[in-house]
Amino acid sequence: MNKDSVSHAYAQAGVDITAGYQAVELMKEHIAKTLTSGVCSDIGGFGGMFELPQGYRQPVLVSGTDGVGTKLKFAFLTDKHDTVGIDCVAMCVNDIICSGAKPLFFLDYIACGKNYPEKIAQIVSGIAEGCVQSGAALIGGETAEMPGFYPENEYDLAGFCVGVVEKEKILDASSIQVGDKVIALPSSGVHSNGFSLVRKVLADAQADILAPAEALGGESLAAALLKPTKIYVKAIAALLEKVDVRAISHITGGGFYENIPRSLPQGKCAKIQKNKIRVLPIFEYIQNLGGISERDMFNTFNMGVGMSVIVPAAQEQQALELLAQSGEDAYTIGEITAGEGIQIC
Repeated sequence: MNKDSVSHAYAQAGVDITAGYQAVELMKEHIAKTLTSGVCSDIGGFGGMFELPQGYRQPVLVSGTDGVGTKLKFAFLTDKHDTVGIDCVAMCVNDIICSGAKPLFFLDYIACGKNYPEKIAQIVSGIAEGCVQSGAALIGGETAEMPGFYPENEYDLAGFCVGVVEKEKILDASSIQVGDKVIALPSSGVHSNGFSLVRKVLADAQADILAPAEALGGESLAAALLKPTKIYVKAIAALLEKVDVRAISHITGGGFYENIPRSLPQGKCAKIQKNKIRVLPIFEYIQNLGGISERDMFNTFNMGVGMSVIVPAAQEQQALELLAQSGEDAYTIGEITAGEGIQIC
């Protein structure tokens, strides 16, 4: 059987090889924007290659993988696919910077019911934008066309990132002291967690996600919910250069109650002042619409805080000023006390 016959047979099974080639060609211009000096391979090879940067005495590689979750449903409903790639990158790079690492490279995985090259290119354009924002090179990926497994107009999106940190500079929670301050970096919205609850609330209320919502300043629910996850890499990197950062928490699934304690040692508690938290309107809207308890909101969503940083009290103002120089309207929400876990009061 010749190549054309194989391609025709595969197409009859629902997989369009030609569309795959076209998608790769459309991706290339976006991928080119992300390339850094460490890239040693071209797109299309069997493996992406990246040279470890020089200057590290004991380099430690830090990796993270994640997806966008059911937030993708809103991309399907609105036919807007150019920002979910930013979410995918953000969920990975924001995790690895919690150890003090610098992102090096990123790979993506897109699984779809049908390969529409222009749509795939839109997704990759967002991935590339996320890589540019975080300084990571997009060195490879996979687009899997899976007819009969996914509906034709739907897809899943996941990614994988590798970063590097000097071993002696890995953030160590054991350095946290009573009196240290907890600083909040604002989120851009719901980010990429809690969307199963969001979707249930909206479905139960039969909410029109495309209509302007007065509670959101005239913005539609769809627009508010599709705002891409904020990437904190450059702001955190600048902070790490000049401040003795004790710990960092990426506020993802599980909200405050699960994520902030992950960066605390035994015997230390993060006491958060609830009235200091700048809760975004989208969270108040979801809470009111669904009749959700305050505890459940803080145990599910970021509530307007995408990342928290613990610093010595003596460096609180310096940290706030440095974050402001990086474009972050950061503010203090609490301090470390003796105890365990977290208190929001």
